[in-house]
Amino acid sequence: MVRILACAMTVALISTQLQAADQEAGKSLYSSNCAQCHGPTAKGMASFPSLAGREASYIQSRLETYRAGERVGANSGLMIPNARDLSDEDIANLSAYISENFK
Repeated sequence: MVRILACAMTVALISTQLQAADQEAGKSLYSSNCAQCHGPTAKGMASFPSLAGREASYIQSRLETYRAGERVGANSGLMIPNARDLSDEDIANLSAYISENFK
């Protein structure tokens, strides 16, 4: 029962964050920082993975991990400097924009 309640609270929190996120700010950040490698439709290019179809919580978690300087894969060396200066708001906006617009 406790696990179900915790899961429900997590889903509600993520849903609230998506609603509060600024889609236009996320679009601007994606276009100027992410599209060069992940592509204009977030389907990935070359060795850069697709972001299309990813949940906001996954994208948010990965960006926070990169921002913290933690390596999680082959492209970490490229992502860490790109995520280093992202604010919590930037991450929320990007996560919401990507998850909602590239399904």
